[in-house]
Amino acid sequence: MRIFTILLLFFGFNQLIYSQDQKSNISLNYSNTSRIDVLKKIEASTGYRFYFQEDWFDKNVLISGDYSNKSIQDILNKVFEDTDLNFFIDKNKIILTKNSIINDKFQNDKSKNSNVPIFFQQYDPIKKNKGEEETAPIALIGKETIGSEVDLYTLSGHITDLKDEKHLSGITVKVKNTAITTTTNSEGFYSLKLPEGLATIEIESILYNNTSRKIMIYSNGTLDFSIIEKINQLKEVVVKGKNSQNIRTAITGVTTIEAEGVKTVPLVLGERDVLKIALTIPGIKTAGEGSSGFNVRGGKEDQNLMLLDNGTIYNPAHLFGFFSSLNPYTINKVDIYKGGIPSEFGGRLSSVFDITSKNGNTEKFSGEGGIGPVTSNLTASIPVVKGKASLLVGGRATYSDWILKSLDDENLKNSQASFYDLFAKYTHKINKNNAVEGTGYYSKDKYSITPDSLYQYSNRLISLKWKHSFNEKNTSELNVSNSEYKFSINYESANPESFIFKYKIDETQASLKFNSELNSKHKFTYGIASKLYKVNPGEINPQGASTVTPIKIDSEKGLESAVFFSDKFKITEKLLLDIGARYSYYAALGESTQKVYQDGVPKTPSTVVEEKKYGNNEVINSNGGFEPRVALRYIFDESLFVKAGFDKNYQYIHLLTNNTTQSPTDTWKLSDLNVKPESGLQYSLGIFKKLDYQDIELSVEGYYKTSKNILDYKVGANLLLNKDLETELLQGDGKAYGVEFLLKKSVGRLNGWIGYTYSRTFIKLDSQFNDEKVNNGAYFPTNFDKPHDVSVVMNYKITHRYSFSSNFVYQTGRPITYPIGKYEYNGASYTLYSDRNKYRIPDYYRLDIGINIEGNHKIKKLAHSFWNISVYNVLGRNNPYSIFFVTKEGQVKAYQTSIFSVPIPTITYNFKF
Repeated sequence: MRIFTILLLFFGFNQLIYSQDQKSNISLNYSNTSRIDVLKKIEASTGYRFYFQEDWFDKNVLISGDYSNKSIQDILNKVFEDTDLNFFIDKNKIILTKNSIINDKFQNDKSKNSNVPIFFQQYDPIKKNKGEEETAPIALIGKETIGSEVDLYTLSGHITDLKDEKHLSGITVKVKNTAITTTTNSEGFYSLKLPEGLATIEIESILYNNTSRKIMIYSNGTLDFSIIEKINQLKEVVVKGKNSQNIRTAITGVTTIEAEGVKTVPLVLGERDVLKIALTIPGIKTAGEGSSGFNVRGGKEDQNLMLLDNGTIYNPAHLFGFFSSLNPYTINKVDIYKGGIPSEFGGRLSSVFDITSKNGNTEKFSGEGGIGPVTSNLTASIPVVKGKASLLVGGRATYSDWILKSLDDENLKNSQASFYDLFAKYTHKINKNNAVEGTGYYSKDKYSITPDSLYQYSNRLISLKWKHSFNEKNTSELNVSNSEYKFSINYESANPESFIFKYKIDETQASLKFNSELNSKHKFTYGIASKLYKVNPGEINPQGASTVTPIKIDSEKGLESAVFFSDKFKITEKLLLDIGARYSYYAALGESTQKVYQDGVPKTPSTVVEEKKYGNNEVINSNGGFEPRVALRYIFDESLFVKAGFDKNYQYIHLLTNNTTQSPTDTWKLSDLNVKPESGLQYSLGIFKKLDYQDIELSVEGYYKTSKNILDYKVGANLLLNKDLETELLQGDGKAYGVEFLLKKSVGRLNGWIGYTYSRTFIKLDSQFNDEKVNNGAYFPTNFDKPHDVSVVMNYKITHRYSFSSNFVYQTGRPITYPIGKYEYNGASYTLYSDRNKYRIPDYYRLDIGINIEGNHKIKKLAHSFWNISVYNVLGRNNPYSIFFVTKEGQVKAYQTSIFSVPIPTITYNFKF
């Protein structure tokens, strides 16, 4: 009995020692020390022993602390702050756990989410293929805390391509067996709100293999996914517009084109071209085959803002408009806003083409390229700092002279043309909160239509981006860019008339944008932007002993600035309001000389009453205005929803062209004392329906647009090297309306889309003076008014490696002015023309077909290949490019020119390594 008593006393005393030691305070000091070394320091100075796995710690993270007479619990709470580690003190043992808390007694807290298990399976079975099963560890997200009253936690992360680590947009992320779903943004980022406990996250995509991951979420945290491209089958979708993607935004008229998916569509000369694919989308057309401009919902070519990594591209065309000036192997995707334009964009009336380039592979060297009948290109991705930084470089060049020999036009047959473009992008993820990107781009075209003239034009762009994350709900983005477009004509003649003509435009811009998620209902985007325009309208200088008189038009300068704000307001689960506002301010700047004309009379050189001189950076004239942007989306159910929108925009820069289609010789003009800025309003309404059968989607969108101060010209206007240019210009009102239908089938052996647009576009040039009126001041069709536009793009997958594709286009002929008679005046004979654009050239239609052959699908091989054999204009349709009139022997005769009047077969080889 005595022995038992002694043992009992000893045991109780020992427990008392441990209990007192556990509650006793200690002092500790450490500076720039890893967490593991801090734990070792505690062990060396106390009787505690820690139990953990070393790979739970990042040894590169250093911490500092100074504690005097503090409890071990208080010190460890600080040490493990900002980590997912918890701890449990058992006598002199301290056991660390990832995420979860070890409880020493049963919890009876009914407010705790019942989805949280006491024990859960550590590994989750995943079925990869039929008959195969493997396991993956359940992802533990966040850090469990005692007494948390939060109902929902945020799970966020990025989704990237496993092979080249590019961020993937439009990927569906959802929680299994719930209605919680979202899609990744342009940076591949997603964010979900879900309750504490077990859940399964599912990743779905048409272009990538679906995957899933079971998680245990304790608090806010991140989970990234790297997914694998479906290389075992041909791409089935080119234009992305899935209901899930459309549902997440309220903005109307938005289309995303993934560059990776366009390779199966037959295009002229077999070139993969995202901007040419855009022409198959309802509401987007061009004035003619080979034109370099786009007409979006009745807008002029200069009313589209073309952005490459936030830098402006002024001429996105190579070789008379047959190719875009963007290397398709460096492009990730193009977001086209033709309805509602987000408030962060401004300066154009009709649309924004937001082109995003690929990011390089930070893990290993990779690349892709292509060899075609006209062009060859190669793109390579080079890791610079493994896992953090990469360099993507690409180049493309042409050997296109032979194709010009096959054209109908005699002048083009005797001409020559060449182009090249270069691209480089550096990306660096400095840390989890900061990343930088830098893009450089240069393209150059040379062509000669006659032996004595050499035409050249080039685009140059440099852009820098810094992305910073303050926390998971607040991010910022700083963009700085500079763009330059130049054109020149070098004319060398045996006669003393040789000259060099050139002009250029230079644009420097900067913007600072913030994104803030206030709560689950409000997501704000706001910031400031400014751009400085410098335009050299043109100059001509003699060459050698030429007698040409030098002429130089005064340079122009303007500053356009704006502040913007938008709120994505989730009113209910079904109703989303995207309300935005932009205020833009423009100032025309000196140094300049501006003419003041007499009021009440037409502008002519003889009606100038004053010439005002302005010093360097002196404000000549200023304009500005409020630009509201409102969009609304309502979901009836998962398969049916509607959108409505209203936009107002201002445009302060204008394209000067009196050609039917945009050409390199066109110049740009800034608003000033005599040229007013353009403005436009657009109303839009759309209905979107997903049919149950074969994932077929149907959309119908209508729009109505009005515009003011649209630039046009007097008959026979001289636009180049004209010091009195404003006397040749007219500004009037415009209106456009239309209905766009799109029927799309995204999956299955047969996939593609059918687009149809009925639209009308008019302009009114009215004045109190007869010589400034056109068609007696009434509305008349513009040069690019084409009421009916049909596009049919179809792919049929024969096997996993072979597919057949086709592309059919039909368009109403564009308007033209015909000679309708002749008359004599003072003994001279003159041709009488109809009202402007009263007649039309013949309708346009074309059928292209192609066969696509993928290489074998072995994973371990030097390169994956893809062949495209196609025939452009397989019907040999002699579509008119233009019609002109020549008077011979007293008779007016019409002549038609065509670009491709015969079938053009091509074969291209593409490879990826």
